[in-house]
Amino acid sequence: MQKKSLKFAALVLAASLSGCGLLPEKVDETKDWPAAKLYSEARDELSSGNYEKAIQYFEKLESRYPFGTYAQQAQMEIAYANYRQGDQAQALAAVERFIKLHPNHPNVDYMYYLRGLINFNDNTGFFDFLSKQDPSERDPKAAHEAFDSFKQLAERFPDSKYAKDAIARMKYLVNAMARHEVHVANYYYRRGAFVAAANRAQVAVNEYRDAPVVEEALTIMVRSYDALGLTDLRDDAERVLKSNFPNSAFFKGAVAQSEPWWKIW
Repeated sequence: MQKKSLKFAALVLAASLSGCGLLPEKVDETKDWPAAKLYSEARDELSSGNYEKAIQYFEKLESRYPFGTYAQQAQMEIAYANYRQGDQAQALAAVERFIKLHPNHPNVDYMYYLRGLINFNDNTGFFDFLSKQDPSERDPKAAHEAFDSFKQLAERFPDSKYAKDAIARMKYLVNAMARHEVHVANYYYRRGAFVAAANRAQVAVNEYRDAPVVEEALTIMVRSYDALGLTDLRDDAERVLKSNFPNSAFFKGAVAQSEPWWKIW
């Protein structure tokens, strides 16, 4: 009991001394640093993976030297540091702020690219088709936003050094989003929700017509319409499938089995 009383008294005394200005305040070591040194130290922290410290330095740099190239560079570095730290919300906010403030900056193409990367790496579970999560519950929003960012970069800055990689990522995203739609369509079909299955498969056909999984999407449409007794729609989907994929394995399997191909797939 006596020890607790002494400890409490010490805390009260420390608080009193601090309030009277008798205890030294924490000194900001960066207070007198010029812009070049503050930027250099921030870059060192960033290179070392100390993202939080790097962000603090960059924010001080922008605050103390708001005019000039250092401030603009600090804004870009803040976005990148938040991205590397895994804080997508702060990273995106920093990117959007930079693009709004400096739409004609020589390196604004990089910010479009970074925005795409942030969304590309967000919610990576969306692309995990082996998970047990209901595929219809996955949110493809980040994938669509990543695609849109890369598309803006490729269209606005076709000569950018980031354009080639952006286009490659766009192709990957198209195939991934198409696979997602087909995966969801299959999910519904297996559960007897044939209308939902046909609708989701049609999304893949209409929006991702160059994706390899379109063949499977058309197949799901034919099977779903057949299950619903919608023969006209089934025949239309079958004609599209035969026209675009005449050597489809589904047709070959049907001939070998002497059964309508959509019933044995």
